[in-house]
Amino acid sequence: MAVNKFLVGNGAGFSGDRVDAPLPVLKTLIASGLPSAMFFETLGERTVALAHLEKRRDPNAGYEPMLERLLGPILAPAKENRIPLLGNWGAANPPAAARAVAKLAMEKGLPDLRIALVEGDDVTGLVAGGQLPVHEADAGLDMGAWKLIAANAYIGAEPLVEALQQDADVVVAGRTSDPALAIAPLAHHFGWRFDDWDALALGAATGHLLECGSQVTGGVFWDPGFKDIPDPANIGFPIAEVTADGGLVITKADNTGGLVDLRTIKEQLLYELHDPSHYITPDVVLDISQCRVEQVGKDRVALHNLRGQARPDTLKVTASFEGSWLGEGEVSVAGPNALARARATADVLLERLKVRGLDIVRARADLIGVASVHDSDDGALWRSYSGPEPEDIRIRLAVEAHTRDDADQASREVLAMLCCGTAGTGGARWRVTPRILTRSHLVLRERVPTRVIVRTAKEIAG
Repeated sequence: MAVNKFLVGNGAGFSGDRVDAPLPVLKTLIASGLPSAMFFETLGERTVALAHLEKRRDPNAGYEPMLERLLGPILAPAKENRIPLLGNWGAANPPAAARAVAKLAMEKGLPDLRIALVEGDDVTGLVAGGQLPVHEADAGLDMGAWKLIAANAYIGAEPLVEALQQDADVVVAGRTSDPALAIAPLAHHFGWRFDDWDALALGAATGHLLECGSQVTGGVFWDPGFKDIPDPANIGFPIAEVTADGGLVITKADNTGGLVDLRTIKEQLLYELHDPSHYITPDVVLDISQCRVEQVGKDRVALHNLRGQARPDTLKVTASFEGSWLGEGEVSVAGPNALARARATADVLLERLKVRGLDIVRARADLIGVASVHDSDDGALWRSYSGPEPEDIRIRLAVEAHTRDDADQASREVLAMLCCGTAGTGGARWRVTPRILTRSHLVLRERVPTRVIVRTAKEIAG
C-alpha cells in the first residue's frame, strides 16, 4: 500500500540555473523520511533549438551543459535513499546525456545506477514532410524561406512512469511537458490511472508550481522595498507535499532563503496561463478557476479545489528554424553632458549603417539607463527624454541582418566610436548570434510513439 504522503522537489527551473540549488532540496527530502523524487526542468523552446545546433557541431553535445554539475553532488545520496531523479536535460541528444550520467556514476562508484533513456519526442521528419497542421496561434507565420533545424513534441508522463516502474534511478528525457516531470513520480507512487483527471490535475498543478524553480520561492517575485525576501543569495528551491486524498502543500528546502507565501504562489500559479479554466498539458487539462490558496505555516501554502478535464487528442510540437542574424554592439559615455553625447552616438551609429550600405532588415539604438526596454525601434523615448541626466549611459546598437557578415560589420561600428565618437567614450564590445525562429504545430499523440530503455551505468559505459 502506498504511503499517504509523497514529496516532489525541484532542482532546476531552466538551463543555466544555480548548480548549488539541488543539494539543499535533496537533504530536505532525505530528512523527511518520506518517499520522494526530484525533477529538473531545463528546457525552453529556444533552448532545444540551440541544443540541436550544438549537436550538429558535435555529435556528443546537445544536452544540458550543466548536467554533470547539477547531478555531481546529489547522485550518490539520491540513489542511497531511493530518490529518483528525473529531467528533460536530454534536450536534443538524450542518448549523449545518458552516457554523461553513466560516466559520472562510474566516477562516483555507482556502476549499478539504473538510467532510463526516454526517446520519441523528435518529430522532425513529420514537420519536414509537411504532415502536421500549424497551431492556430501561429497560422500567419511563413517559414518557407527558413531552414528547419528540428521539431520536438511535448510528450507526457506515461513513458516516465514506465521508466520508474523499471526501477530507474535517473530518468533522462528530451522535450517533455514541464508538469509531466512531477506527474510521473506521483502517478507511479499513488498508482494513478491516466484517465483519473482530478488526480492528474493535482500532479499538473504540482509541476506547474515547481517547474520554474525559485520563481515560486521568491525569485522574480523579489522587489526590494516592496516585496522583500530573506537571504536572496541563498533562495531555497521548492518542494511539494502531496497526499493520496488530494492534498497539496508547497514549501521549500530547509535552512535556505527566499519565502513561500500566498503572493509567490498566486504569481506562479497564474504564470503562462491563458485560460485559468483550461490549461492544456499532454496528460490533463487543468482547471484552477475554483482554486483556493491557504497559508498553513511559515513557508507553507496549501492549494484546494484543483480540477481536471480529459486530455487533448493532440500534442504540441515546437518546430525551430534557422533565422537571420542578430548583431549587437555596446559602448558607454560618462560624465557631464552624457545624455547629449549618447544621443549623438546613437544617431551616428544608425547613420553609419546607411553610409556603409549594409543589408540590414531592422536596426535600433537604445540608451540603457535612459530608455530601452519600453522604447520603440525609432527611439522615441530616448529622443524625447527630459528627466534627470544619468552619470553614465550605455548605448546599444542592435541589428537584424540576412547574413552573418552584415550583422558583424554593423555591430563592429561601436568599436570605431572609441576614436571617431564623442569625448569620454569607452567600453566597446560586440557579438553576433544566430536568430532562432519557432512555430507551433499539432500532432495526434498516436503518431508520437515513445521508447524507454533502462540500463545500468556500467552497461552504458561499456
